[in-house]
Amino acid sequence: MKFDMKVPLLGFDDLKQVELKKIDDIFMKMTSCEDEHISFTLINPFVLREYDFEVPDKVKELMEIDENSNLLILNIVVTQIPIENSAINFIGPLIFNTDNQTAAQIVLPDDSKYGVAETIASFLPKKEN
Repeated sequence: MKFDMKVPLLGFDDLKQVELKKIDDIFMKMTSCEDEHISFTLINPFVLREYDFEVPDKVKELMEIDENSNLLILNIVVTQIPIENSAINFIGPLIFNTDNQTAAQIVLPDDSKYGVAETIASFLPKKEN
């Protein structure tokens, strides 16, 4: 599914339209429609933790979000091998309005309880020896 970026991705101001493709139930791939070399692996944060934040009113207005909107929230992952070492950016969530195919990245405040590079391993049960 293609989405129009209403608020640019940090560092990628020229990214105007992206396509989302499902990898599995947890991961998705987001690719630029303008430049096939720009792509990101995204993760559903809710499989790892409780995750909540307020969408700024300006973003709600740009994306035409209301209480009935169908939203998809994903976070950028820097993948590593093994996958448990991959780092997730929880302070820059991506919001996708599947009703009108719009998207935006927001940046959560510095005092949020989320980090910019939390590993998947930190959310998994600790293995006993």
